[in-house]
Amino acid sequence: MAAQEAVDTVRDREIGIEQEHLDQVYRRLEEKIHEAEFLMNDAARKGHVGTPGALAERDAQVFRAGIHLNRLNNEFEDFLFGRIDLLYGKDGVKGPDGAYTSVEPADDAIRPDNTADIGETLHIGRIGVLDADYSPLVIDWRAPAAAPFYRSTPVEPGRVVRRRVIRSKGRRVLGVEDDLMRPELKATLGGADLPVIGDGALMAALGQARSHSMRDIVASIQAEQDLVIRAPAASVTYVEGGPGTGKTAVALHRAAYLLYQDRRRYAGGILIVSPTPLLVSYTEGVLPSLGEEGQVAIRALGNLVDGAEADAYDEPAVSRVKGSSRMLAVLRKAARGALEGPDTPKLLRVVAFGRRLELEEAELRRIRQNVLSGTAPVNLLRPRARRLLLDALYARSGAAGRHSDPELAAELRSSFDEDVSTEDSFTGFLDAWWPELAPRQVLDAMADEKRLGRWARRVLNPGEVRRVARSLRRPGLSVHDVALLDELHTLLGAPARPKRKREYDPLDQLTGLEELMPVREETQRERAERLAAERTEYAHVIVDEAQDLTPLQWRMVGRRGRHATWTIVGDPAQSSWSDPDEAAAARDEALGSRPRRRFELTVNYRNPAEIAELAAKVLALAMPGKEAPRAVRSTGVEPRFVAVGKGDDLAGTVRSEAERLLAGVEGTVGVVVAMDRRAEAARWLDGLGDRVVALGSLEAKGLEYDATLVVSPAEIADESPAGLRVLYVALTRSTQALTVLSGARDLPDEAGVPDLLRD
Repeated sequence: MAAQEAVDTVRDREIGIEQEHLDQVYRRLEEKIHEAEFLMNDAARKGHVGTPGALAERDAQVFRAGIHLNRLNNEFEDFLFGRIDLLYGKDGVKGPDGAYTSVEPADDAIRPDNTADIGETLHIGRIGVLDADYSPLVIDWRAPAAAPFYRSTPVEPGRVVRRRVIRSKGRRVLGVEDDLMRPELKATLGGADLPVIGDGALMAALGQARSHSMRDIVASIQAEQDLVIRAPAASVTYVEGGPGTGKTAVALHRAAYLLYQDRRRYAGGILIVSPTPLLVSYTEGVLPSLGEEGQVAIRALGNLVDGAEADAYDEPAVSRVKGSSRMLAVLRKAARGALEGPDTPKLLRVVAFGRRLELEEAELRRIRQNVLSGTAPVNLLRPRARRLLLDALYARSGAAGRHSDPELAAELRSSFDEDVSTEDSFTGFLDAWWPELAPRQVLDAMADEKRLGRWARRVLNPGEVRRVARSLRRPGLSVHDVALLDELHTLLGAPARPKRKREYDPLDQLTGLEELMPVREETQRERAERLAAERTEYAHVIVDEAQDLTPLQWRMVGRRGRHATWTIVGDPAQSSWSDPDEAAAARDEALGSRPRRRFELTVNYRNPAEIAELAAKVLALAMPGKEAPRAVRSTGVEPRFVAVGKGDDLAGTVRSEAERLLAGVEGTVGVVVAMDRRAEAARWLDGLGDRVVALGSLEAKGLEYDATLVVSPAEIADESPAGLRVLYVALTRSTQALTVLSGARDLPDEAGVPDLLRD
């Protein structure tokens, strides 16, 4: 506990140091804004002189100062995100940004006893900022001096000793996370040891351990991760690794590396897909903000479709149906069947050439079937439906044989079409008979059990139809509903919309507006938001926790990377999807014929060996023969087992064990329960503070906590066919302490060890 307090003290101190630097940067930015405002006012005063030369000089100064002021104002917040601490370089040459240009360290930068001094510290941000003495406060991330922040790896560190990601909101620094590029080196900064926060602290401890075997393990971590980060971007890169092997961090560093190496190639954007919003939050903290021009988008599966937000989960029996490839046939029929509802008209009646013309139900049904015989999206078939309706009405009119002259016949037909198609009776009928459908409308129609039963005949059994329809009647969307919406969007198609007229702006009548008013230009942040809203496909797609994607989710992600290169990150042993072979087929279809390149991460540096050994017992049941990653450390703290007796209160026991863990660690505690217990578990923990969080078993994926309480392993294992793999995930979230709480269903022995975890 004392050691943890020391770590937290160091963390708080380092956050304070970065806060002090950020405050200094903001003070300098305010000075620069005042300078730009002065230039604007000075240029305006010069305009009163009236000579042509003075007017030209004024216009030029307004233009330059306006751009500078606009840029500072629009990039004033949330722009500092990184820091690198470097060894002394080979020469003392400085570049225009005030940083030393040397890439490699000086020959004497590292002393024979493997110690060194930090020679230069650079902060990386969206724009470059110099202090009054022209020393760099912030290096523009596009500048050559910032390149080591992205390019440096433990195998090829260059001058970099420590790389730091700084998380901030507005003017406040929220946290820091460090990576050590030279963990074997003992470096000093300002005469004191270089502090390291986060996973980098573990690497430092291992790298400086007395045991050579420990150093060998650290070297293997560096080498296998570096291979992934630097792997060529062409084709598909698969990265597999068990819990704690750093898959997510490696994938994010790869995104930064690829974007820096070939920014033009990835101007189409990089999409990072995470399974849950919680993991998105974690991902946003790890990946520095590279996207002021919209290059990096981080999305949860439930937020991948514009306008849809979902974090609810269906019960396992429903999710297995909604995620399955079987739903494709159901959705195809639903997209067409939703055209007909209880209010669909059965008769079309119009007046043309002085006659009343009618099409009755049988004829209308024949026309609809004819239109739907094509494969085009339903909404895009509406013009064909309109044309066939007019054809049928024209045939009823008897006008087809009036003229033998082709030109006169064509003129008569054109006149007929124009007259009929502008009648309110015809346009109203067409809108009701062939409405433009939205995906959400079709999904709502599928909530009707009778209609869904017709569309799902011979695909789903009655019980599956009933459960799916019931799930669609509840408010909001589930994560699996979003993939259904995306599939329906493809099946329906987006109808062409008329171009919206640009609103009249009296300022358009002024000449030279672009030169005199640069502040009206689109800002970088506005451009980023516009690009993100417009983009539907990406140049590179990274899928985190890929083993959990269902077949329909693979189709959804695949549409966003039709021409992309890919990085696929996952672990089959942690898959929560019940049919991995079906998902693999959908994944291969999404990736097409691109070549595959595979890497495996083998070292677990999250879990202590004591926790890893316990989790390996479940892995042996879930995937016999699958080898668990090697744990690199041992704490001597064995997992704790507690059983809830017949007369005991489950809620009270969970709360007391959570309190025990909170007292034992200074960091976070995750309480993992079966998915259907999430709401009640949150109530059990109410009032214990924000260091403890209740998680459903599927929400724990990719996350880590200082301590974890796993409630009823049997409930988690039994909630789906993939339950044992989900339990394996739950047991591998902790970096320090693990408590397993058993109920009667777990069949605990006298020591409280549940049946699933006994030898």
